[in-house]
This record gives sequence, structure tokens and C-alpha cells, in this order.
Amino acid sequence: MGYRIRTMLLLVVLTLLLLGAGWLVGLWMGIPPFASITGAFILAMLLNFTVYWNSHKWVLKLHNAKIVSKKEEPQLHSMVERLAENAELPRPRIAITDDDRPNAFATGRNPQNAVVAVTKGLIGNMPEDEIEAILGHELAHIKNRDMLVNTMAAMIAGAIAYLGMAGRFSMLFGRRRGKGGLLAILALILLPIAAAIVRMSISRKREYGADEEGAEISGNPAALANALERIQEITERKSKTQRRRGSRKGNPATSHMYIYNQLSGGGITKLFSTHPPVKDRVQRLRNMAS
Repeated sequence: MGYRIRTMLLLVVLTLLLLGAGWLVGLWMGIPPFASITGAFILAMLLNFTVYWNSHKWVLKLHNAKIVSKKEEPQLHSMVERLAENAELPRPRIAITDDDRPNAFATGRNPQNAVVAVTKGLIGNMPEDEIEAILGHELAHIKNRDMLVNTMAAMIAGAIAYLGMAGRFSMLFGRRRGKGGLLAILALILLPIAAAIVRMSISRKREYGADEEGAEISGNPAALANALERIQEITERKSKTQRRRGSRKGNPATSHMYIYNQLSGGGITKLFSTHPPVKDRVQRLRNMAS
């Protein structure tokens, strides 16, 4: 339950950053802050509502994911049926992508419309118990409605970015009518960055939560820990080969949806990472197993 409380607190922080950005825009441009906040919030809400309602269709098409029947993939369907029963969820549809790296994601606006997608690399490189543990992780995302939470975070962060952009545009090309000065300029640059960091933090909290609850659904936290280590090792090996060939697979727009972010980096970029470090996730799972 702790990660859920922290997620809600981070959403509150995002909301406060939104109010602050609106206040600064109103301060600088001489526009009532309430009008700035309301306009940007409504725009972001409409945009993200549209994306959220149709996200599963867009994501599946983007990754050329094919919905497979029980006749085509009886083993996968059997695993998902068993896990869905453990999680007390409707049985989601199953899709497969052509990616040769092991990975998986869940999409859909609610449990009744959910899809669990796995890559061909997952089926070809992972033992059965680890595949089942990964599927448990994705069902945990569905059960906790993480797609909705991440959309809310994106909506608020998007509104902050919009306000920051509008404020900076006004400073460069408009005539100043209100107060603020250098502090307002600096704040309108830093607020969207802070919002992005908080949004990524929410995503990381949801990954920790899905690891924990997914391990309970599958009943095998050790298998999930082994799976994460195996996915990281195979992905890094294949990514090195692709870089030597001058190509790199992965889509930044959807990388946060996967159980393992194939585009994750190190150093300061960890602040903007959508996933916790694999070693931290594995350590938590090992503690659960023991």
C-alpha cells in the first residue's frame, strides 16, 4: 500500500506545480491565474482523454502486435487464464510482437478492455516459469489501473509544459504587462523539468508496485527476479550488436509501457527514467522470495 500513497502524494505535487505555473503565467502576462490554469488544464485533459480512450489500438498498431487465439498460442492462453483467475480479473486478450528482444507490456483503458502483449524474443528466450512471472507483472498493472494513473500524470505534466511554453513565448515575443521578472523566467523553465521528473517518479513507483503484486499473482517472486536479469542481459547484448551495425530499436513514446525500458540510460538520465534500476527491483523480489 505504501507505493500507492506515495503515488498519490506525487500527483498532489504535480497539481501544485501546475497551479504554480499558471500563477506565474498570469503574473507575467497580466492574465488572471485562474484563466491560465483552466485553459491549459482543459486542453491537456481533452488531449489525454482522447489518447487514453484509443491508446490500446494505437500502441498495438505501432508495434505491429497481432492478437493471437487460444488455438495459435495455447500455452500463453493457459498461463494468462490461470493468472487472471488468481488476480480476480477478466481474462485479457493476448498479442505478440515481432521484436526479437524479450519484453512485455499491458495496454487498455480498463480491465475489461485490456491486452497483454509479449515479444517473440520473450517466448523464444525465457523458461516457462519466468514467462508466467512476467505475465503476472503485467496483470498487476491491469489490476491497479496503472494505465489510468500514468495518463493522469501525463495530463498534468503536459499542462505544466504547455503553460511553461506559453509563458516563455510571451516573454520572447510579447509585451510584458504584469510582474515577475527574472524569477518568473527561471521558474517557467524549471517547472516543466520538475514536472517531468515527478512524472517519471510516479512511473517508477508503479513498476515497483507491479513487481510486488505481480509476484503475488504468480506466486513466484524468484522467477520474476530471474526474468528481469535475463531480459536485461539479452537486451544489452542485442543492443550492442545493433549499435555496431548503426541501428537501434526502441520507441521513446512507448518505452515506459514495457516491463523493461530498452532505452534506459545512466548518470543524470536516471532522473528521467521511467523504470527503477533492475538491480533494485531484483533485490526487492529476492527479499520477498526469502
